[in-house]
Amino acid sequence: SGNDVAIKEGDLVKRTGSIVDVPVGKALPGRVVDALGVPIDGKGALQVEDAERRRVEAKAPGIIERKSVHEPLQTGLKAVDSLVPIGRGQRELIIGDRQTGKTAIAIDIISNQKRSHRPTILSAGTSDSVYRVHVAIGQKRSTVAQLVQILSEADALEYSVINAATASDPAPLQFLAPYSGCAMGEYSRDNGMHALIIYDDPSKQAVAYRQMSLSPRRPPGREAFPGDVFYSHSRLSER
Repeated sequence: SGNDVAIKEGDLVKRTGSIVDVPVGKALPGRVVDALGVPIDGKGALQVEDAERRRVEAKAPGIIERKSVHEPLQTGLKAVDSLVPIGRGQRELIIGDRQTGKTAIAIDIISNQKRSHRPTILSAGTSDSVYRVHVAIGQKRSTVAQLVQILSEADALEYSVINAATASDPAPLQFLAPYSGCAMGEYSRDNGMHALIIYDDPSKQAVAYRQMSLSPRRPPGREAFPGDVFYSHSRLSER
């Protein structure tokens, strides 16, 4: 473990012998971290006593464990809540052309969830609290910084985690980011809270996965994507 920037040809690199895991817990809300859970917001290291570690890969809950979607998630957007309401435990695709407001919708939904933490409604930490994880994949650092500023001005960063694997990060980190973000959200789910996870966007993860697969000369599929790229997304959305 450690910084890989200074590694060059001929250096001795040793395996840690452990499976990739990330910190989860009360130390994360309000922070900006990379795909491995390392803070990149300049606010110092995470409080170790408030964080535990969880593997990025986890088996999706079985059929018997699941409940039907019966509880709404209030997005705060009247058009969405009235025409295409979203339930807690549901997956929803936001699709559209470039610069049509997909990320803006996601940011608005994250900002509007702060109402679930107001003491006047229900105290934070109860079953109605919604903790947010925004996974930014392959975006510019300036875009991520702008996202942090918007959420800070809306007082929505306190219960949010921004998991950023920017365009300048290696492809494996961009591939891992959605899985590590999901692991962070699963901690809230497993501790009696609700989690809202935004993946922005999975297509850039697929591009990173294509780079990783073509390097070892794995057989390419359509548009040179690996054959299991759809499985990598489905196993993520089923968690």
